[in-house]
Amino acid sequence: MTVKHVALLGSALSALAGSPAFAQDEPAPAPVQAATPGEEEGEPAPESTDARDIIVNGRLSFRNRTTDVNPVLSYDLEYFQRFEPVSVGDMMRRVPGVTFTSDVLEYDGVQMRGLPPGFTNITINGRRAPGGEADGSFFVDRIPAELVERIEIVRAPRADEPSDGIAGTLNVITREGATFQGGFLRAGALINEDGGVRPSASAAYAGTIGQTTFWAALNYQERRNPKEKVSLRFGDAVPLDAGPSNPEFSDTELQDDTRDGTDISGNFEISTPIGAEGRLRLSGLFVDTNRDEDETSITFEDSTLDFDGVEVQHEEIGQQTYALTGDLRLPLSSSVELGLAAGWSGYREDTVATTFEGDNENDYTDVTLDDVETLQIDDDEFTGTVSLLLGRGSPFEFKLGVDWLRKERDGLNDGDFLSGEFSIREDRYAPYVRATWQASPQLVIDAGARFEITRRSVDGGPLSGDYENDLLNPSLHFRYQPSALDQFRLSVARTVRRPDYDLISPLEQDESPADDDTTIGNPALRNQTAWGVDFGYERRLPGNGIFGVNFFYRDITDLIELVVIGNAGAGQLFTPQNVGDGRLWGVEFDLSTPLGFIGLPDTGIFANYTYLDSRTTDPFTGERRRFNNQPHHVYNIGFIHNVRPWDLSFGASLSGRSDAVASNFDETVDLHYSPDLEAFIERRFGRNLVIRLSAQNLLNRTKREVFRVYDGDSFEEILDNRANGDLDEFEIERERSGRLFQVTARFAF
Repeated sequence: MTVKHVALLGSALSALAGSPAFAQDEPAPAPVQAATPGEEEGEPAPESTDARDIIVNGRLSFRNRTTDVNPVLSYDLEYFQRFEPVSVGDMMRRVPGVTFTSDVLEYDGVQMRGLPPGFTNITINGRRAPGGEADGSFFVDRIPAELVERIEIVRAPRADEPSDGIAGTLNVITREGATFQGGFLRAGALINEDGGVRPSASAAYAGTIGQTTFWAALNYQERRNPKEKVSLRFGDAVPLDAGPSNPEFSDTELQDDTRDGTDISGNFEISTPIGAEGRLRLSGLFVDTNRDEDETSITFEDSTLDFDGVEVQHEEIGQQTYALTGDLRLPLSSSVELGLAAGWSGYREDTVATTFEGDNENDYTDVTLDDVETLQIDDDEFTGTVSLLLGRGSPFEFKLGVDWLRKERDGLNDGDFLSGEFSIREDRYAPYVRATWQASPQLVIDAGARFEITRRSVDGGPLSGDYENDLLNPSLHFRYQPSALDQFRLSVARTVRRPDYDLISPLEQDESPADDDTTIGNPALRNQTAWGVDFGYERRLPGNGIFGVNFFYRDITDLIELVVIGNAGAGQLFTPQNVGDGRLWGVEFDLSTPLGFIGLPDTGIFANYTYLDSRTTDPFTGERRRFNNQPHHVYNIGFIHNVRPWDLSFGASLSGRSDAVASNFDETVDLHYSPDLEAFIERRFGRNLVIRLSAQNLLNRTKREVFRVYDGDSFEEILDNRANGDLDEFEIERERSGRLFQVTARFAF
């Protein structure tokens, strides 16, 4: 680090260790009580909190205990904020059962319960968030943490919630004026281990005009992630085990990969009463990402490390996400309430990747243009909801409604087996009925059904195809509270995952999956469905702590696999079809509690652990295996300690996951991450100012991948080589990113 950077860190540490302020902690928030009949689950009556009590406080914050009848975990921003997460992805890695297979310090495609990202439903304020990926997933590292009020993990949906999300739903709730009063200013800097500095700043204000509440926020954030990769490749004489004794060394590749970009984002919310009990709310969100990715790869041949060539890739990424929503809750009588909602979400991407190659070992910048690829995507989703709640405020409530979604997507479809221009138009209609019965003060039963009607048309240039599907998705939930401290939940629900865009595009791709083969898309692919069971127990602990355990099981049908439907010249003709099945199960533990019961009331610990397992059939080999990249174990553990006389806090957390395996057509990949350690120290100055120093990747985390590549002139030959362990290439790739420091000052008013 340069002298300037050392001085910057030193100044922050000096401020943190300054003279004591002797301010007392705010009292812990009161326990959340069970919902009364007529109160919407997860939406207690808003209570405005002063900005200073959120931005500058010395409380120990823990996971919320929700009153939803279905299993929902809720985490306020305060649960994460002291570790200064940059994005929603950075926040998600701290919750049970969530992991990523991204590069080090990248948290983009959420893997809930170890399933691929397409199995997780991502919503913003309950509305779908369209993304650019072929599997329909949304990269959560694009949503800045500054805009978030709380994060909800919906393990099983109710009938009035979308059925998407076999693994679960991640619902990002943005901040609003009804629960937040006052404003704050934030300034900070991200400091990479190599000395690179990137600034960030944000401002927000929430207030009230008459009976109308409002919120507005703007966030500017620069991010930089420099990575170094080393790849060692061996020839076809390598045996199957990961440590060959006499390898046939092929080449070494050294790669510098730096991602450097800017996110500008903001959101607003306006809420006003209608009549005595009604309320109208309007909200909006935008995220504008501009990022450069620069990779320089240098290859050396044999054990003599003779220079073989250099490849330079420059990628300019432009992505925008927009959302506008409005909703109205209007009581028609003392027991009847009308609900109306409408929204629009949009995603735009314009990316250009340019590749250069060179053979001058004395000047790696002496390169010539080799290839230019462009990616353009326009994705819009329009939604609407009409609902009627009967029996509001009584022990038995009955809700009728219908949800509508219109999707329009145009652009390049870059998937695993198919790539090309396409467009999709899809309408979804989902009438539902839901009944909630407060059988006793301790027992609530919720039963319902959602009938999802899908009408889709796909155009792939000269080819097109249509798809129609009607699917009934029932759900049943029980919540039993034998005491004020204990809570049991049991849920049974049917959920869906929609096909990847590339697989429903009626395109033909030559040399896929093998050199002489052809793959054609299938617009008639059905939704993949799952019957799921969740059974959980929560215990409230002294000092607002909480302990939870949840067992889950998913029986998945209509998984999509490539099958042979004919010959294509010297090869075979493939198409995706619904012929697979799979099972997923596991157990999730989470704990967050102060340690007052052992005489440490100013120390809080938090921990979670998830055990995961699954079974499915490999679409190529026919063998039974686990889902790709699913670890057996995911864990997080950490602590926070308050030093009251000095108005100072510090803490650390350690997270990790076990190894995983991915099985593709012509290769298998072993994936390993070393543990990740992060820490923070903060100093509060009165009720208005906090200065915080946080650090990520303190153990200089490593990502290691072992690739076993099989080759052949036909589909059968490649599979024979896999069965016999005849490798064409064996590669070990290691990646590091370096430590990352962040200095932040927050001022509340």
